[in-house]
Amino acid sequence: MKANVVSETPVCQAEVKEVLDEVKKRDGELSFRAQKTFDYLEQFAPLSRKKADDLFKKLQSLEVPRMKDAYIWKLVDILPKDGKDIKTILQGYAITVSSENLKKLADVIAEFI
Repeated sequence: MKANVVSETPVCQAEVKEVLDEVKKRDGELSFRAQKTFDYLEQFAPLSRKKADDLFKKLQSLEVPRMKDAYIWKLVDILPKDGKDIKTILQGYAITVSSENLKKLADVIAEFI
């Protein structure tokens, strides 16, 4: 049976970790894949949900042209250290960001590292 996708919304790793934690409390344990995902997020999701949301809002308020929510969440998850790293991450998407905006993004992200 094929599932119908109603909508897709990008989320951060901190939110996925929070949801898995709720499922773990509710069910007592996670499935194999969910547990592997949770273990990964324990190691590689450095921000709490609140900090991730705050960073997202700050990055969104910069109003970088053509910057979609999915791109911002990717930056929140990876936390690049400088404009060069941000440019490398965004090369996977159909977006070009000016060096001035890269610097603005890097400065905001640096506050949360």
